[in-house]
Amino acid sequence: MKLTGAPLHNKIGSPVLRAQSAFLSFLSPGPCVMVERRMNSLVKWALILFVLVSIVLNIVLIGIHSSRAPRCPAKRVHQLRGKHDERSLVFADLTREEYLQVQQYMLKQKDLDISVNQITKPSKNFLFLIDLSLPRKADALAYLDGKGAKPDREATVVVFHGAQGYIKEYVVGPLPKPAYHRDVTFERYKMNLPITARTVTIGEYHLLFQFLEDEVFSKLKKLMKESFDVSQDKKLNAFEQMPRGVQSGDRKTWVSFFRDMSGMYIHPVGFEVLVNHESVNASDWRVMQLFYNGEYFYTVEELKEKYERGSVKKIVFKELPDYGSLKPKHKALQISPQLFYAEGKRFSVSNNQVLYLDWSFAFGLSSLTGMRVFDVHFKGERIAYELSVQEAMSVYGSLTPGMMLTKFLDSSIGIGRFAHELVRGVDCPHEATYVDTYRYIDVPAPVRFRNSICIFEHNMGQPLRRHFSDFFHNSYGGMVNSALVFRTITAIGNYDYMWDFIFYQSGSVEAKVHATGYISSSYLVKGSLRHGHQVAEGVLGNIHTHFINFKVDLDVLGVKNVFQTKDMEYINMSLPWMPDHYAIIPQLVEKQLKTEQMDYIWALGSLEAALRYDTKTPRYLHIASNKTNRWGHQRSYRLQVFSFTGDHLPENQAEERAMSWARYKVAITKHKDLEQTSSSLYSQNNIWTPAVDFSKYIEDNESIEDEDLIAWVTTGFLHIPHSEDIPNTVTVGNGGGVLLRPHNYFDEDPSIHSPDGVFIGPGTEDSCDNNRMACLAQETCSPVFEPFTYHGFDGVMKFKDWV
Repeated sequence: MKLTGAPLHNKIGSPVLRAQSAFLSFLSPGPCVMVERRMNSLVKWALILFVLVSIVLNIVLIGIHSSRAPRCPAKRVHQLRGKHDERSLVFADLTREEYLQVQQYMLKQKDLDISVNQITKPSKNFLFLIDLSLPRKADALAYLDGKGAKPDREATVVVFHGAQGYIKEYVVGPLPKPAYHRDVTFERYKMNLPITARTVTIGEYHLLFQFLEDEVFSKLKKLMKESFDVSQDKKLNAFEQMPRGVQSGDRKTWVSFFRDMSGMYIHPVGFEVLVNHESVNASDWRVMQLFYNGEYFYTVEELKEKYERGSVKKIVFKELPDYGSLKPKHKALQISPQLFYAEGKRFSVSNNQVLYLDWSFAFGLSSLTGMRVFDVHFKGERIAYELSVQEAMSVYGSLTPGMMLTKFLDSSIGIGRFAHELVRGVDCPHEATYVDTYRYIDVPAPVRFRNSICIFEHNMGQPLRRHFSDFFHNSYGGMVNSALVFRTITAIGNYDYMWDFIFYQSGSVEAKVHATGYISSSYLVKGSLRHGHQVAEGVLGNIHTHFINFKVDLDVLGVKNVFQTKDMEYINMSLPWMPDHYAIIPQLVEKQLKTEQMDYIWALGSLEAALRYDTKTPRYLHIASNKTNRWGHQRSYRLQVFSFTGDHLPENQAEERAMSWARYKVAITKHKDLEQTSSSLYSQNNIWTPAVDFSKYIEDNESIEDEDLIAWVTTGFLHIPHSEDIPNTVTVGNGGGVLLRPHNYFDEDPSIHSPDGVFIGPGTEDSCDNNRMACLAQETCSPVFEPFTYHGFDGVMKFKDWV
């Protein structure tokens, strides 16, 4: 018999097959058979033994591999409780194709003479923003509830008309084939928008940096080299103060300079320049003042002359350690605990809709305001129409000019604009579901931001509820607090904000923010420690506030709701069984407010539907229906605010009107489609005459009884930077939020119906009937991880591409 061996050799080439082939060839007769028979028998049996050992070894290895725990099932074990509905697309962000359709339509309007070139000069007309224009709420609800037609899909377009000296907002529609555009600027803002209110574009930054090079750096070469080691190949980085001046029409910006190092924001050099760039023509720009090592100079020539004469205290450059780097100082020895789904995911994402156990909601990401969800249902009932981020604001204290006036209003730059790719296993669990987004803001074409939203179910680390019955009916009952997290993170300059909407099985929803990133710092000068702490050599961490505003449009069993408050007070009460003895006993105090500003006495202070931070307010705040639960109480959702804010800017300050929403812990207003946001794109650069003054929303003092109510919630924290903020501020303790909790909305806790519940009685400790944990060891499986990818740098602002 003759064996070719070719088929065996070509099958992967495993050690078993190779050994078998050699063994069979050894036994087969051939031309050299007489020679083979004369081989030493020891060699023969050694080969036989080698083949047998190889076979046994491979069998053992295959057996070990086969006995490994099975991989997690790809299909979910528990079926979804609802079905995806394409009506959620009424809230979906614009697609890439829709952005392009709107852009091309606007370019065809020759009378507008619009450019989409990213370095368009301020004196030209530039298409700055395209974003979804939300439908009227009544139209959307009618469509969602099957009682009306689908609203037209429209986009908002912002054009900076530099040639004419104003800004316009247009609504373009219907999509996907735009046929009309209309100017809605005055309709939305009741004012004209001057061109000085515009956001600084890439094109203007290009001119501004070139202006600084030509008018400052090139004239101060000696100072730049000796003080900051600036050369042809080594530059300083710029960071600008906002607002840009002290009155409407100003566009005078203090530009501070920092070393070009990791975390540049904590490497100030002590040099700042005030530039007047009010004109749309860069040839009219000029340097107004300079600040060097604590001294002010009116011209570049004055600073140069005094520096070279030696009549100023010079900054002498010296190398500093790279204390701003986030590179790990020690090599990781093992990976941190990871999340995986033992029996598949219990949520589903389709288009812009999420289904999770008893929850469903639509989602979007506005370039300006950031994350938002719509049409939130729990157990088939709409809980909220909209829950969204509105604004993030900070007020800084300093002795240096660049930080002294700074009041950042982030939606004027774009909160959602800076939602870059999330890193698997760090920003979100490795096994989260990731969603791409597209945006069009200060770009020539829509930009894709991969994995910029993540969604995951998460064990919150503590039981949702539990009780160990020690005295009677010995038993244990509990339930893991497993909730769905909807997250994005926006890196706006130095700060990174982590935005979470969390959906709990108890019917609660939480809107949450945590801040991390780098503190904004200034150069340490005499007297600086009144405004913060020193955190590095020559570096002051400046005291500042963080105020965050959320829009909460609760629809509790419909749009006819009321606003209620509840609290406690002590009363002196006679004891029924001892009438001559008294006791101080707490009792419930309930109120229902009738108008947006209605005042009445609450304890020692006053109360209005706009609840100011600087006054005593009730601890329980409710949006309630007139319908009652089984026990006769009005069904409601409670607004529970978690906050550690600093003091709000005094109302007599000119800039305060642009941030008047921050006066209030919670403000309740009647819904209006033209009161869509609490701030605007134009608030930062026209802070003294804001396009949106939130205080006007409540000045009309409208009725809030049986109306469609909006709660505007402000949270945040006071930040006094300290040495542990170097290199990076941690999220722990740096945040705030609002929890929306059912209050008499249900007849009992809805989570009692969750299959996650665990019950253990005496003698049933090992039973899996009411405790899946008891059999977990038998059912464990290894996670099937998605491959690690990262494209987060795809959408960054690329200043070096200006050619």
